[in-house]
Amino acid sequence: MQFHHHGYVSTDPRILPAAGVGIDRPADLPEHIDVLIVGSGPAGIVTAAQLAQFPNVVTRVVERRDGRLVLGQADGIQARSVETFQAFGFAQQIIQEAYRITETDFWSPDPENPANIVRSSITPDDANGISEFPHLIVNQARVIDYFAEYARRAPARGDVDYGYEFVGLEVTGEGEYPVTVTLRRVSGHTGAGINAAQSGDQAGETVVVHAKYVVGADGARSSVRRAIGGSLAGSTSLHAWGVMDVLAVTDFPDFRKKCIIHSAAGSILHIPREGNHLARIYVDLGETDEHDAGKVRDTALDEIIARANAILHPYTLDVRDVPWHSVYEVAHRLTDRFDDAATSPDGKGRVFLMGDACHTHSAKAGQGMNVSMQDGWNLGWKLGYVLEGRSPDTLLKTYSDERWVTSKNLIDFDHQWSTLMAKKPEEFASPDEVAEFYVQTAEFPAGFMTQYTDTILVGSDAHQGLASGFTLGKRFKSVLTTRVSDAVDVHLGHHHRADGRFRIYAFADASGEQLDAWAQWMLESPDSPIAKFTPTGADLDSIFDVKAVYQQHHHSVDIARVSKLFLPASGPFALTDYEKIYAAHPTDDIFEARGISREGAIVVVRPDQYVSAILPLTATTELTEFLSATFLPQNA
Repeated sequence: MQFHHHGYVSTDPRILPAAGVGIDRPADLPEHIDVLIVGSGPAGIVTAAQLAQFPNVVTRVVERRDGRLVLGQADGIQARSVETFQAFGFAQQIIQEAYRITETDFWSPDPENPANIVRSSITPDDANGISEFPHLIVNQARVIDYFAEYARRAPARGDVDYGYEFVGLEVTGEGEYPVTVTLRRVSGHTGAGINAAQSGDQAGETVVVHAKYVVGADGARSSVRRAIGGSLAGSTSLHAWGVMDVLAVTDFPDFRKKCIIHSAAGSILHIPREGNHLARIYVDLGETDEHDAGKVRDTALDEIIARANAILHPYTLDVRDVPWHSVYEVAHRLTDRFDDAATSPDGKGRVFLMGDACHTHSAKAGQGMNVSMQDGWNLGWKLGYVLEGRSPDTLLKTYSDERWVTSKNLIDFDHQWSTLMAKKPEEFASPDEVAEFYVQTAEFPAGFMTQYTDTILVGSDAHQGLASGFTLGKRFKSVLTTRVSDAVDVHLGHHHRADGRFRIYAFADASGEQLDAWAQWMLESPDSPIAKFTPTGADLDSIFDVKAVYQQHHHSVDIARVSKLFLPASGPFALTDYEKIYAAHPTDDIFEARGISREGAIVVVRPDQYVSAILPLTATTELTEFLSATFLPQNA
């Protein structure tokens, strides 16, 4: 965290100075909006949080509820999401209040007495160290709270406008604001500091706004999706589950551990919740009749509890309180479009869908909220780039191209997982089938199998061998390094914050000569990315955060001889930024850990932490050419 560069700061340094539209943000919805986000769930709030870093972009989030979400249905936080929380500045805070999954226990029928269950195996949650962050359980409402707080502290001072219902939209394709959106006040406008009681007489009033772009993050029954003619297609498994958050007393020994239980009476997915008392239990209710009009959804809570006790036999579950419960049938559905490009008058996407508006599936793999947040981050920075004039609007097409493939892979995986969870014990090829699948596929649900390809944001793999451990199109997997200026050990990727900048990591050659030559070109050549894509008068690192990583021990790196590219001026007093120079950690050499060539390499990482390009230090022209597909010239 950097502060004091604008003067002495004794208040919370996480609250950034207001800038642009954040200086005098109006309480009521303005008539003209750059990005209107419908829905403040995980996808919508992440989009808003990212856009709040773009102070010249007018972003508003409308939500039908009259206040913050109190009880969220999603609770599984995969490690990739915790990496995302780190970028948005609250990973450590949420880890402190969350339940941490360190291993999963599998229970099966006792071979000697199948009416009882016995623990059959235990598997570590992340035996291969795919992330330095843990797998967590925490209420969805708290996740949204943290992102909302980030948005309020960002330069544009983002917030949620509660009490607005989406009615419809029309994409005219005309003028600067080609989307006309009709909203209805349902409980009085309560966003941005207005009290509901003061504005309750406005309920029912129609409000019309004009937007450049609209984001539909309004759930599986998305009205925005319907407004652009979209639909969800897929299948229902005809298998039902009851889910309940319980406060209970039990003799089941693994009540405070994640468990996957198969018994003669059915199956349970058991997930302890944060706070050390609450637990979420998914209870198998068996096959359903496709002709009974969803009768299973009327299953009484008492029956769900009784089923849970039958499955847990010989153990008992004495349920003292159930704060929330539901019954659902597993459905796997994917939208036929992620934007309206096919129907908009000019063929350009103006309305985008994300989260449950695009993909629905079972809850048992813990993917819904996690994938939705990545939808929001993927689109958020791209909208910011286009609206601030950094990129052509063709950049927005990559959102649909990238996230549709990711969502399709998710649906396919969840179909396998939910089918496996619904099997009867006698249908398994072996008692370890579920545990083996769980271990073999661990990277996918953890969020690390996403790989973007075939867009302008992913370069050629001709030089992948220069950094084999940073796979093109996959997220940048952090490694411990030592910051040279203060000898502090830090994960290199933890400085990749959600500030909208591209990262360029320059891994030095053994002598440092090639790195010096590359840095000189970056600073002095009119053809370098800095010269071409950084606006005149802007800070040297306002668009590209460029860092050097040396092979030597940090004591052997002489800061006095390091290029000024890695010591840029910061703030109105042009103070030196000392957080750009790193050295390989003596016990975890990043060059070895990520297969980085000793001849050096350039690794380009886009704002949402995915690796975009890998090049040799000598490939200067190729670097600018690659970035030219994303960036517009600023100083022509």
